[in-house]
Amino acid sequence: MGNTVKIDSGKTKMIAHQGLYGLERGNTNMAFIAAGNREKYFGIETDVHRTADGKYVCIHDSNTKSVSGIDMDVESSTFNELRSICLIPTYGEPARPDIRIPSLQDYINICKFYGKKSILELKTPLADEYVKEIIDIISGLGHLQDTIFISFHTQDMIAVRKYLPDHPAQFLTGAWNEDVKKFVLENHVDIDIAYPGVTKEAFDDMKACGIEVNVWTIDDPEIARKFVEWGADYITSNILE
Repeated sequence: MGNTVKIDSGKTKMIAHQGLYGLERGNTNMAFIAAGNREKYFGIETDVHRTADGKYVCIHDSNTKSVSGIDMDVESSTFNELRSICLIPTYGEPARPDIRIPSLQDYINICKFYGKKSILELKTPLADEYVKEIIDIISGLGHLQDTIFISFHTQDMIAVRKYLPDHPAQFLTGAWNEDVKKFVLENHVDIDIAYPGVTKEAFDDMKACGIEVNVWTIDDPEIARKFVEWGADYITSNILE
């Protein structure tokens, strides 16, 4: 079930990783709703892929095998093919017919209904026009102002900046170094960084750059408390209540 020890988050905002992955199969409507029902979480994170027929779905990996037992490549499959798959709950087999891969629209509508920010990871390098499609979908649902875009891919961050020059965006990274620092400052994006390699010196340097810092993925309350004390703007967690 994960660690549910409470912490005083102060000004640090809590992000539910893949929905509330500590309770439900990640990146499913069930996980999104679980996070939506908990006041502690400021936002709900998900991963977005483009299907072969130009739709957008929420799934972490580029293949469905780890969540369903069925070997299907996400980006070379159609939306209907992917939606036909039943997913396995976090507590094991068998796959359940009520757990399916959500669409981008499913995710955004749940975030909007529960008043949560959408922390949207562009999971693969996307053509500019596909990033624009995603932006337009979210805008059409009336939730763009409540969405933060994140990605490991510099071209996705640059595309977000092309269409949304001042919109919240965070560059995902495993380390803080001069190349990363240069990129975030030149493109006016914030940082979303794996916590294990973050020293106090590196953290202070990030904050000195005037950027917001999101640390992932923290499920240990003691580690979370440390980053709260340091002044992290966000903590992304599978479950940390």
